[in-house]
Amino acid sequence: MTTPACTSASKAATRAPTPAPTPYPSFSVYVRARGPVLLRTARSLTANPCDAEDLLQTALTKTYVAWDRIEDHRALDGYVRRALINTRTSQWRKRKVDEFATDELPEPAATAAAATAADPAGQQALRDAMWRAVMKLPDRQRAMVVLRYYEDLSEVQTAEVLGVSVGTVKSAVSRALGKLREDPELAPAR
Repeated sequence: MTTPACTSASKAATRAPTPAPTPYPSFSVYVRARGPVLLRTARSLTANPCDAEDLLQTALTKTYVAWDRIEDHRALDGYVRRALINTRTSQWRKRKVDEFATDELPEPAATAAAATAADPAGQQALRDAMWRAVMKLPDRQRAMVVLRYYEDLSEVQTAEVLGVSVGTVKSAVSRALGKLREDPELAPAR
C-alpha cells in the first residue's frame, strides 16, 4: 500500500515538465523551418555527423543570443551560415592537421568511366564516392572545396567568407583537387 505522500511524489515524477516559453517564438519557427537545410550545410563542413549537429547547435546558440540585434530577419540563413563557418574555422585553428602521403598512385580505368556514365546506380555510387573523398580532406581544404563547388561561391566570395586571401583559396583548392584526383575510390571516374 502506498502512502499519499508517495503517490503524489510518483505522479509528480511521471508528469512531463512543461517547456519554458521561448522569449523569441520567431526563432523556434525559423529553426523548425530551416533546420534541415542548415544541418546539410553543417554536414558539408565536418566529416562526422555528430560534429555537424554540435556545430549547428553552437551556431544556433550564437544566433539566439544575437536574435534581438539582428535587424534583417530575411538574411538569417546568411547569418547562421557565417556563424557555422566562423565556429568551424576557430575549431580548425585549434587543431593540428595531419596529412599522409602515399607511395602508390591509382591507375585510371577508362572503360569503367564510360560504364558509370550510362548507369544511374553507377552515377549515385560515384557521387557517394566523391562525397567520401571530400570528407577525407583536411578541414580547411574541405571547407574551401564545399564553398567553391557545392555552395557555388567564387574564389573572392570564398576568401571573404573564410577571412583568407584569394591566393590562399586558390592554392588550398588546388591541393584539395590534387588529393581528390589521387583518391582510389574515384579511379572509375577517370
